[in-house]
Amino acid sequence: MKITFVDSKGGEQVIDVAPGVSLMEAALKNGVSGIEADCGGACSCATCHVFIAPEWMDKIPPKEDMEDAMLEFALDLRDESRLSCQILLTENLDGLVVDLPASQT
Repeated sequence: MKITFVDSKGGEQVIDVAPGVSLMEAALKNGVSGIEADCGGACSCATCHVFIAPEWMDKIPPKEDMEDAMLEFALDLRDESRLSCQILLTENLDGLVVDLPASQT
């Protein structure tokens, strides 16, 4: 399956991933710049913050309380803000488009 990451300047990186990993893991394994993932996917920071393209928001599970709390530490918080460590990639997310914030710090 293919996932497209769009950096804050509009540059795109399309990666091929197998279902069953988190969006954060897929980004790290494929060298996507802009995903720091300081906590390694434990949902205890906001350094894997991404923006999910609006047309994909209804295809991913809703935020749980812990993710919502951690997102308060993210810069440039938006309605489509999510932590990539909390999004498990499944076949129905093939073609997902993810925008990256200008900064994770």
